Amino acid sequence: MSDTFRKIGVVGAGSWGTALALLLERNGHNVCVWGHDAEAIDRLHAQRENRAYLPGVPLPATIACTASLETLSDADLLLLVPPSSAMREVAARLSTVALCPDAVLLSCTKGVERGSGLRMSQILEETLPGHPLAVLSGPSHAEEVARQAPTAVVLGCVLPDLLAQLQAVFCNATFRAYTSNDITGIELGGALKNIFALAAGISDGLQLGDNTKAALVTRSLAELVRLGVALGGKQETFQGLSGIGDLMVTCFSKHSRNRSVGERLGKGESLGQIVSSMSMIAEGVPTTYSAHECARKLHVQTPIIDQIRLILEGALSPAEAMTALLSRDPRPE
Repeated sequence: MSDTFRKIGVVGAGSWGTALALLLERNGHNVCVWGHDAEAIDRLHAQRENRAYLPGVPLPATIACTASLETLSDADLLLLVPPSSAMREVAARLSTVALCPDAVLLSCTKGVERGSGLRMSQILEETLPGHPLAVLSGPSHAEEVARQAPTAVVLGCVLPDLLAQLQAVFCNATFRAYTSNDITGIELGGALKNIFALAAGISDGLQLGDNTKAALVTRSLAELVRLGVALGGKQETFQGLSGIGDLMVTCFSKHSRNRSVGERLGKGESLGQIVSSMSMIAEGVPTTYSAHECARKLHVQTPIIDQIRLILEGALSPAEAMTALLSRDPRPE
């Protein structure tokens, strides 16, 4: 494996894919962004701005844009950044391309596949076997990374040399990448926190106050760790950037789509109304169903996840769900 990547492909032209492309271009890399919508890619190329997903941030002419996956056939590093629900489809399409045999696949998507319970890296391993795999997660809103606000993330890989190489690719004066070999924990922390951001937003929508939200986020962390460890992650990983770090930012930030969806649910809007008004996906919604299914298979108690699923299905109102949580039998912390 070479010391530097000759060409980096970003598979996904949403806000996060665009922000990562900007980061890598600033670090001096040759970057090409792929999107599935040819008309949107044409606009991105012509306007040099992702007005749909990251407005107000100029896209340098040095970043190439394409709607053809074949354009990425010579990339030796591929960042996979589609919505979690589209990861399998995108990976399957990518499998028809004659990729570099040793091209590195870096999953930057946070989610768990419904039905299979697979993490994003597991889908890539299944669909694109033989390629080195790594993951990236942590508290990193695209809007702030694009504007070079100081950010720290964690890279996960079982290959130490590749980890060091990726760390060098991403790090700069405002973006710091730590490393870990716990791919499972990193991915689960990044995925599960989105569910609890829905809960935090619901608390905001109900105007329950700071005491309630602090208690809810704290118990969310306990639930995240309990389920994450049962699914194979290391407990110490969930105390780091991809666990408590990402949980805090997504539960409290104005940029968090999941918190915003929760807030609107708390104010009385239906999930259908909210989803139809959004151009971007709130990953906490599909992940709630995936996590609930995994928890039931493993017999793990997940009271917050259980109530969020009932709210999403319209079986309980947000106020009724909060009452159900508070009326549980007392227990030790």
